[in-house]
Amino acid sequence: MAALMVAVTAASPADAAKAAESAQSGATADIARTVETVFRIESARIIAGVARIVRDVGLAEELAQDALVTALERWPESGVPNNPGAWLMATAKHRAIDLVRRKETYARKLAEVGRALEDVSPPDPADLAGIAEDIDDDLLRLIFTACHPVLSTQARVALTLRLLGGLTTEEIARAFLVPEPTVAQRIVRAKRTLAKAEVPFEVPYGDDRTARLSSVLEVIYLVFNEGYSATTGDDLVRPALCEDALRLARVLAGLLPQEPEVHGLVSLLEFQSSRIAARTGPGGEPVLLADQNRTKWNRLLIRRGVEALQRAGQGPYSLQAAIAACHARAIRYEDTDWTAIAALYGRLTALTPSPVVELNRAVAVAMAEGPAAGLKLVEALAEEPALKDYHLLPSVRGDLLERLGRHEEARAEFARAAALTRNARERALLLERSSG
Repeated sequence: MAALMVAVTAASPADAAKAAESAQSGATADIARTVETVFRIESARIIAGVARIVRDVGLAEELAQDALVTALERWPESGVPNNPGAWLMATAKHRAIDLVRRKETYARKLAEVGRALEDVSPPDPADLAGIAEDIDDDLLRLIFTACHPVLSTQARVALTLRLLGGLTTEEIARAFLVPEPTVAQRIVRAKRTLAKAEVPFEVPYGDDRTARLSSVLEVIYLVFNEGYSATTGDDLVRPALCEDALRLARVLAGLLPQEPEVHGLVSLLEFQSSRIAARTGPGGEPVLLADQNRTKWNRLLIRRGVEALQRAGQGPYSLQAAIAACHARAIRYEDTDWTAIAALYGRLTALTPSPVVELNRAVAVAMAEGPAAGLKLVEALAEEPALKDYHLLPSVRGDLLERLGRHEEARAEFARAAALTRNARERALLLERSSG
């Protein structure tokens, strides 16, 4: 019986080979996932470090991808190094040095880069754990390069998410609901534009720094806004975009701790992020601010927003953060200090005149002084060209008319707003209000 049991349970050589092959395949897949995860986390730093050597962000990205391919080839055999990020960085930089040395302009490049080339040696798995990479300056250079004003707004957004956010072309296209080839073309054109314009890979200083920093903050803000209130598609909120923007803002604040407006942007995004979970209902439908369950607001993010606001200044993002703080402090909607919010919007309008800011001020004035006072401000914006196709203008007007008891006019405004919005969730809400 014992012999029979052995015969039944013993595996054949073929079965053993298959099991070993399956185990090897699983281990390889695990390593591949590790490589991709590490690269996603470290890609911005790797590209930044390589770009300092080759002075071309497009070429730097290609070299970083080469390092990724090398890791996928070698790590299944040699194992994952103790410091995989440093291994990828060293490999990419070593390839960059080889490329520079092969070029006829090597001597000039070497003079420009200085000791940067001499300090980099081929990756040695035994030594990588002790490598200390001082890449903050490189990362800051990459941020300013990707957000350079020579690029269109769409190109800056796409390139920033690609190089700094670590998103694939497919992920960016899906986030903004545009065809993948369109995003790919934007990124390729952006790299070519930077190369053609010979944009220096550097951190600007003086007056140029102020203008360039404004471009960087704008890109991060635009990415967040598209996630917080999607302009198109079936979802009102795309949290992943908000998370990417907030992470970039935090990184920037760490790199530029003395820039008050950077902290102002971080504060604003922390406060806005704290409300995301309460902005939609179980079916994804929009929940208006007055109806939100404030127990769902993330108190940790609110605390972080308060901390960042203490380091902020008096710029446009800082003022918007102060407005968001007023909402965050209100335990109930009825406790909101609308007078303070209206005053802050007044300061914001004086600083950066904008019909959209004025429309927001009108809402705050309506809450502080009554719907008639707010409607007066809204009516003054009726002929504003920038708001011609802006669905929130008739939406706000409809809300104020409804509060004044002018229900027929209000329903017409809600219907007009529904026709203008490109977001399915907002359209459904506006159509519901137009029929009520």
